[in-house]
Amino acid sequence: MAGSAGSAASSLVVEDVTLTYPDGGGRLTALDGVSLEVPGGTMTAVLGPSGSGKSSLLAVAATLVTPDRGRVVLDGVDTGTLSRAEQAALRRRRLGIVFQQPNLLASLTALEQLELMAHVDGRRPSRQVRERARELLAAVGLAGEAGRRPHQMSGGQRQRVGIARALMNAPAVLLVDEPTSALDHERGGAVLELLSRLTRERGTATVLVTHDRARLSVADRVVEMADGCLSSPCRGQSRG
Repeated sequence: MAGSAGSAASSLVVEDVTLTYPDGGGRLTALDGVSLEVPGGTMTAVLGPSGSGKSSLLAVAATLVTPDRGRVVLDGVDTGTLSRAEQAALRRRRLGIVFQQPNLLASLTALEQLELMAHVDGRRPSRQVRERARELLAAVGLAGEAGRRPHQMSGGQRQRVGIARALMNAPAVLLVDEPTSALDHERGGAVLELLSRLTRERGTATVLVTHDRARLSVADRVVEMADGCLSSPCRGQSRG
């Protein structure tokens, strides 16, 4: 679905984005005119094999990579008009990212992992910050695990801490990269159901990148990516 960057109802709009990388004497096309609109409170699953361009799409949507052409509108802000410092501030405050591996700090408890996000955003430790962290741990079913460190938790619990951490700064947009790749079927299903519920409850625009076709019923919409294109013919020969 090609989105209009003027749509106030959408928290994420990727509009006609093309991204290329140097490749020997030429250019490799990772994204070829990709457009995607994700309204707040909904989850869009991006399905595709390894190398199809899914990771490039997430990197552009997260403003970590600047596309050759096109634009990204995040929570009503055209990110192409911002400086790199302003983009970083926008990421901290309005964007949450859930990685394949939660990458938790070994020395911190589950509660401290979340409190650290507030610190990175420039907020000092406070009762409000701690209450927010506890509320999110409860929301992901870990109210009783706040004092545990990563080595004391299961893989599914660590991934849920990663989800809670991504929500700590109340993001408008949540980008989720293969969150079930290291989990068994039951735990993976529970994580996806959790993401779907939190998307609706918190009004985030969630993009779920996955290669797993078995559990796509949690998404409001599914689009397929191949050769740098989303559910439509590419303009040219592309790989990504």
